[in-house]
Order: sequence, then structure tokens, then C-alpha cells
Amino acid sequence: MYGDAGWGAQQAHAGQQYPYGGQPQHPQYDGWSQDQQPHYGGQQYPQYDGQGQQHFDPQQTGQHPHPQPHQGGWDATGTHGHVPYAADPGDPYGQHPAAYGAEQPDLYGTEDAYPPPQPPGHRDPQGDDEPPLLPPEDDEVPPERSERRGKGRKPVKSKKGRTGCALMVVVLVFGGGLGGVAYFGYQFYKNRFAPAPDYAGSGNGETVTVDIPKGAGGYDIGRKLKEAGVVQSVDAFVSAQAANPKAKALQDGIYTLQKHMSAASAVDLMLSPKSRDNLVIPEGKRNIWVYEAIDTRLKLAKGTTAKVAKKDWKDLGLPSWANSNKQIKDPLEGFLYPSSYAVAKGMKPEDVLKSMVERSNEQYKQYDLAGKAQDLGLSSPLQVLTVASLVQVEGKYKHDFGKVARVVYNRLKPDNVETAGRLEFDSTVNYLKGQSTLDVGSVADLRKIADPYNTYDIKGLPPGPISNPGSEAIESALKPTPGPWYYFVSINENETVFAVTNEEHNRNVEKYQEARKQAGN
Repeated sequence: MYGDAGWGAQQAHAGQQYPYGGQPQHPQYDGWSQDQQPHYGGQQYPQYDGQGQQHFDPQQTGQHPHPQPHQGGWDATGTHGHVPYAADPGDPYGQHPAAYGAEQPDLYGTEDAYPPPQPPGHRDPQGDDEPPLLPPEDDEVPPERSERRGKGRKPVKSKKGRTGCALMVVVLVFGGGLGGVAYFGYQFYKNRFAPAPDYAGSGNGETVTVDIPKGAGGYDIGRKLKEAGVVQSVDAFVSAQAANPKAKALQDGIYTLQKHMSAASAVDLMLSPKSRDNLVIPEGKRNIWVYEAIDTRLKLAKGTTAKVAKKDWKDLGLPSWANSNKQIKDPLEGFLYPSSYAVAKGMKPEDVLKSMVERSNEQYKQYDLAGKAQDLGLSSPLQVLTVASLVQVEGKYKHDFGKVARVVYNRLKPDNVETAGRLEFDSTVNYLKGQSTLDVGSVADLRKIADPYNTYDIKGLPPGPISNPGSEAIESALKPTPGPWYYFVSINENETVFAVTNEEHNRNVEKYQEARKQAGN
């Protein structure tokens, strides 16, 4: 490929080739010839002229950095033509040079003699191509020049070891391929025909609650159960659901199950009222509602749980950042996490409250409220939770939570020209009054209420949460939707309108009031 027919053209025939022009040679040597030199696979030896000058073939040794002697002159490129001496066909090594005199004794004619010494710079004969799988470290290293000059040629190492290594590599590769085919074939058979992994029995006694969203299908339910550790695989649950004719009646909601249940047992329990015979705390409920629900479930006098909460709140497992404001009305507000709780007759209110606080701690650690508060421009994790509680109550529909959270952060800016740092949320007035109504009064009247939770009067956030927010509200508080809005009003479930200016908002309020009239409210 470099202007010379080279190795490839001279190896036209496959199989073993003799190194000397195709003629088998005997291990005898009669001296150096001025005529044609022997070839190893088509590459020439260094040539010697009558003055002992040495010529190098660039194809054999590479380009020499200095001009080389060539036919009595100097070739700047280091290349030369063919040797201008004729060879005697009767002598396989060519004629003896005149400078060496008469015939010399054959010192290398015996079978056990060393090969003849090589001239300086002479390359060893090249053998056959190595098998492509041999590693580079198996290549023979040519002896040093000093060894070639003084000791002649070292015995050539046998290639049987190399051939064995090559065969071993081939066997390993081929065997590995068969092993891989067998493995993947087994995996295909197992996935296609073998039963799906499944636990045995009706659970290990450890209860867990699973929230099944509305519209969830068999695979969605199975995925939720697998993530909670109830079933071992989604496919096992789907198969068990398909085998149970009543399983089509599975509904969304919160279920109380056990870990490590067989798929069939999980389906049976989900169809039983026992799995839903728990105390369910909906998202956005205030603590006063939760206290009353616990009293009802435990058949206690009204107000019993509220008194326990007020007295023992420090012993219920709240995080250190929970009660960071002395003006907080209820330290447990925001820490009775919305979920399903197993509340049985005979339990104490403090035990139920502890389980709810424990659940909230688990969830809040996952959200890293402490780590993200500063990124949001807030001073504490409690403020993040407070924003989430406002989003939960003010945002009527979950698909609006992201924009509602943005309105909260925009209004908190002290230099905003719309609210001057006030939130002005009706929900905070309802909280401080212990009521839930849409008609809280005029703005002028609301500003007269002196209370740290009255966001029509104070600037910034209230002292603490005003509800127990769910996961969607918390996530929206952590990642609010980008936007310039300061106002919003929900016309109906499919329409919540957001505004940048108060004038635009007033027009939206008129539209909202008209919709209420049409609905008979």
C-alpha cells in the first residue's frame, strides 16, 4: 500500500512458504555474496557493495534520518534500486565475494551447528502471520545486536504453546457463547412460561398502608403493592387479580395490608372491608378535625385527644425545628400526616398521635425540607411546610397547586407593588376563627383583626402551618411553577384563572360570582 508490492503481493499462495524464494535451504553458509541476497518473505537483507558499504531497504528498516549510499552515490530518500549483480543459480547463496579469497571451509554444515552470524542491522526472518487471537505479549522479542554479532542466532522458541493458547481462547469464547445462549434461553423460558415470583402466606405481621390512586389498573395497583413490600412481583398480583372474579370491584383509596403477602391473599384482603377499616386522615384537614376523629374511633369523650395533644406534644416525636415560633397555636399542626392508620379499640390517643407524627417525619425526611428551605428564600423547614399547607387549602384543585405556590412566593416579596408583602389569604382568617367559609368579610374589616395568623394584616407567612398538607402540595411548594401571577380564583373544576394585576383579578372575580349565581350558591 506504500508504493511497493511488498508482503501481500509476494504471499499469493496460501500455506507454508519457504523463506528463500520458495526453495528449501540447508543449514550451510559459504560467506557473504555481492549478488542477490536471500529474501525473507519478500524483504531484502541489507546490501553490501564492493567497499563494504551497507545499503538499507526502507521497507525493511524504515526511513533513515540521513542520506544513504546508493550505487556509488547518495540517495537522499534512503531508497535504492535492485542489486546490479547476477546470481549463480548453482549456488543457492550466490557467488562468493572476491574480497574473501578462495573457497572457505564450511563451519556451519553440521546439523547441530549454530546458524551463521548475521551482518550488523540484519533482521531476523519473519515467520508466518500470528493467529489474530494471540496477545501482544506472546510475540517473540528479537535478540539484541550484540547477541547476534557474538553468539549468532538464538534457538527459535516453539510455537506449540502459542497455538495451545490460541485454541484455548477460541474454546473459551465459543464455550462462553454457548453459555450465554443457554443463560438467555433459560431467562426467556422463565419469563415466558415459569410462574411469577410470589410470596407464600397472608403476610409477616407488619402492617403497611397503600394509597391506590383513582383510575389505577391492575399493573398500577401491583406496582404500588410491590413498592410497599406487600407482593413480590407485579405479574403475580395481575395474575391473582385476573383469577378472582370479584377483583374488578377494587377501588381507589387507602388500604391497610401486610408485607410479604401472597398475591392472592393481597387481592382477598383488598376486597374485604377489613383492609379499609382504618382511620383515614384526608389531605388538608386541620388538627382539630383529626382530634375529633380519634375520639370518635376510640369512643372517647369529645375533646379528650385535643387535651392530650396540648399537654404531651413534646413527647410525641416532633423534629427539633417543629415548634420554632412561640406564636404557633398548635405545635402538632402540619405533623399529623394524611394517611390511613390502624386505630383499634383500647388504644390510647397518644399512641395514635405518635404514629401520625412518625409518618410525617418519614415523609419530610424524603423531601429534605431542611436542605431546600434556603434555596426557596425561606428561613426554616417549618416555613416550607407552612407554604405547603397554604397551597393545600387555597388551591382547590391539585392541578393548580404549582401556580398557587408561585402566587405565594410572589406575594411574599416585600417590594411587590400588588400586595406589598402581604399574602391576604381568606384561609388564614378561617383558621384563626376556627371556621370554613367563603365569605370572610371585607378587606377593610379583615385588616382590623389583630392576630399573627391574619395575613390581611401581617406581612409574610403566618407562624406555622394551617393544615396537614399532602404530598402534591409539598412537592408544589418545593418546585413552584414559574410565572408572574399575584392573584387567582377558581371558577370551576376545569377553570382556575390567574392574574398579574388587581384590575385583571377583579374582572375574574366578577366571572366567579356569576358562576356561583348560576350554580345556586
